[in-house]
Amino acid sequence: MKRLFLLLLIAFSLYAGAQPLQQLSLTTAWELAQKNYPAVKQKDLVRQTAGISVENLQKGFLPQFSISGQATYQSDVTSVPISIPGFSIEAPNKDQYKLVADVNQLIYDGGLTREQKTLQQLNAKVEDQKVEVELYKVKERINQLFLSILYLDEQLKQVELVKKDIETGIKKVEAQVQNGVAFKSNLNMLKAELLKTGQRTVEISTSRKGLVAALSLFVGQELNEQVRLEQPVSLLVADLNIDRPELKLYTEQENLIGQQDKLIQAKNQPKASLFAQAGYGRPGLNMLKNEFAFYSIGGLRFNWSLGGLYTKKKEKEQVQVNKKIVEVQKETFLLNTNAQLKQQQAEIDKLQQLISSDEAIIALRITVTEAAKAQLENGVITANDFLKEVNAEDMARQSLITHRVQLLQSQINYQTILGK
Repeated sequence: MKRLFLLLLIAFSLYAGAQPLQQLSLTTAWELAQKNYPAVKQKDLVRQTAGISVENLQKGFLPQFSISGQATYQSDVTSVPISIPGFSIEAPNKDQYKLVADVNQLIYDGGLTREQKTLQQLNAKVEDQKVEVELYKVKERINQLFLSILYLDEQLKQVELVKKDIETGIKKVEAQVQNGVAFKSNLNMLKAELLKTGQRTVEISTSRKGLVAALSLFVGQELNEQVRLEQPVSLLVADLNIDRPELKLYTEQENLIGQQDKLIQAKNQPKASLFAQAGYGRPGLNMLKNEFAFYSIGGLRFNWSLGGLYTKKKEKEQVQVNKKIVEVQKETFLLNTNAQLKQQQAEIDKLQQLISSDEAIIALRITVTEAAKAQLENGVITANDFLKEVNAEDMARQSLITHRVQLLQSQINYQTILGK
């Protein structure tokens, strides 16, 4: 029984997890989209690459081994042109051989390895932040899809209201036709208009289905076709400081460029290492002994390459130029962002005024439509006149729906531009 219960529990969990989402908020959509976006995988790859590079640099302080060998034939060799009775010095052979094993242990590199490791770490931060900038742009796309679906939802609600008004008119005219006080053509006109509202419902529903499918791809989860989207609450932002990932990217780039300056300094420092050699060849270290022999050498090696001093000044100038380029890019970004904020704020102010006007217009249109219903019932106006008033109220409500969604979008865009 326990096993059966466990299997049923697992099966239920898998079934529940496979069900399409029935409800979704804008914040959740952002989070899911950023987790599902392919560029997220690049962040792990950047970290792995940086880790491998740092590990390889650390191995620079491990003993370095090398083996070399050579066989040569010389046109002449060293000889001692002195003849001493009873004593002779044999000249080395012209064919000579050497096999050497060399061990080198770096003990000081002027801080080059340390600066290279730091450079790799800072470069990884820059690449990681570039991904963050790309992920942030996904929010704008999610905003568009989410708010477009909300807009269509409001359109569907409005179509239902129009449908009810027309159905009310149809009932009134049907009674008049039966009593012989109205023409059947008036009834047919209303029925045709009712069919048109049905077509609007189909068009809007189809468009909504496509947008939901697109949103589903971004969030990486199946969404029910009738998924209910939560109305976002746009709150006023108290902190108006721009906090975009682009700004952090510029900071990381400045840090990377500053590290390049330190690297230039480090690579022009002297270096010291311990070394040991063990060899076998003819002749050995004793040039006067013409036979194969083992030998060894050990000591301290000092190296200072002065060639870099010729280019050091220009390399530092290039670093400063690169730093100024990033500063200009940052200033340009802030200028454009502040301009976008001004535009969005003006749009918000305009839409708030339009919404107030829309609400006043709708209040008046409702009274006109209600009067038209009574006039239609009493035969004072025709079905065509009634439809004109219904459509006028519909247009006023459509305008309000559009302006409300546009206002919500502008408020969310304002926050997104700020980086909140």
